[in-house]
Amino acid sequence: MSRFHTRAARRGLATAVVIPALAVPALLVVQWPFEGGAPTQTRPVAAAALPAGATVIHVSPNGNDSADGSAAAPLRTPQRAVDRLGSAGGTVELADGRYAAQRIVLANRRHVVVRAAAGARPVLDATGLVVPAGTSGVVEIRDGADITITGLEITGYRTRSLQAVPVGIYATGATSGLRIEGNHVHHLGNDNRTAGSFDINAHGIAVYGRSATASTTGLVISANEVDHLVLGASETVVVNGNVDGFRITDNSIHDNNNIGIDLIGFERTISGPARFTEVNRARNGVVSGNTVTRIISEGNPAYDEGDGYCNCAGGIYVDGGARITIENNVVADSDIGLEVASEWASGRTNDIVVRSNTISGSRYVGIAVGGYDRRRGEAFGITVTGNTLRGNNTLDDGSPEILLQYYVHDSSITGNLVTTTNAEYPLLVSRVRPAGDAAKNANLTLDNNAYAGPVPAASALFVWNGRAVTGLANWTRSSGQDAHSTWTQR
Repeated sequence: MSRFHTRAARRGLATAVVIPALAVPALLVVQWPFEGGAPTQTRPVAAAALPAGATVIHVSPNGNDSADGSAAAPLRTPQRAVDRLGSAGGTVELADGRYAAQRIVLANRRHVVVRAAAGARPVLDATGLVVPAGTSGVVEIRDGADITITGLEITGYRTRSLQAVPVGIYATGATSGLRIEGNHVHHLGNDNRTAGSFDINAHGIAVYGRSATASTTGLVISANEVDHLVLGASETVVVNGNVDGFRITDNSIHDNNNIGIDLIGFERTISGPARFTEVNRARNGVVSGNTVTRIISEGNPAYDEGDGYCNCAGGIYVDGGARITIENNVVADSDIGLEVASEWASGRTNDIVVRSNTISGSRYVGIAVGGYDRRRGEAFGITVTGNTLRGNNTLDDGSPEILLQYYVHDSSITGNLVTTTNAEYPLLVSRVRPAGDAAKNANLTLDNNAYAGPVPAASALFVWNGRAVTGLANWTRSSGQDAHSTWTQR
């Protein structure tokens, strides 16, 4: 759950490498079917199809829990409606309006749909609810199968407790066929202000596979809007632990104070002998068509280091995941555009395809690959191709568009369009000085990239193994990389 970045670690490269002043002008992939495109707001999702004769129980803020649950005589409480469904499942349909101080818990349920009525926008407003110790959701799914949550607005679930973790939609245990579609989760979180505390935590949408013997499978998180969350050391949308097979597509994630989308492995989601095994990691998934903007940790007390804040919030982050395609996303104006790493020394991140994403306006870096210090795990089998990066490092602290950190090996960065807009320090690619075994730093390929910036090719900046290199030709010669890459001054 917690992220261990510090500002010193994040900016270590920028402070360790002296960039000379320049005389420059002033001027496994899992093939899932999915739709392309990048929404700017939550899109409506078609209601889940029901078997003939399936039970439908209607709920309205003006209903009565003693009623029969028909459209003409709805119940008042969503949880009562869920409890009335038999073992065959059915649908709970919520009419328009505000459902004050109410939660919905589905424990070991099967074949259940909780949805908005046609044209309705039901609001589960948890304002005033006491968030209990531990992790809990306004909508909470504990195990089960074939469950859909769609068309709900969820807000107001807040705490100041370091022992409580509020979540908009939370799934835990082992669930198959869970679909979270077309919801709006906003303005909730943990408002504790303890500086530097990683015990401050909250999520927008969280799916935790906590069973070492049964995987969460067939997960879909699509067309949701998740925004204005106060997250502390946790993430907006997270898939963590034993989750095998997922799609996170076409969501709009914005204005949150920690990571936008996180795919996690090797945390204490599963403990004991299984912790650092394949079952305790998000794997075999697709992240596509999402728009992720303004994910910034400045002002987040979990990252208050006394003399400033760590710029640690990634738009999209793979931390310990495996066999994941990240494709056709737009990430803008966040601390880090996209990061692929493993925070645990005994862990790893592998077989990740980062393809055809557009990343711009990042405060720190556009793409970072590898552990942010020597105590982290390795990243290998990483393919970064066909991406467009432009105008990242708006902090102007000397950080690059693409940052290669520790223990990156057997990976490629090819065919990307990478444009710096910084005329004073036009730094494109930076690789830290390798540490550890040679095998953990070998077989790294960069080629066929189209670099660009406001200076001539001879003034472009790179860093290879911790040493600054000026000029594309010198970079190619000293690094042995980018033999077929080009530079355009613009």
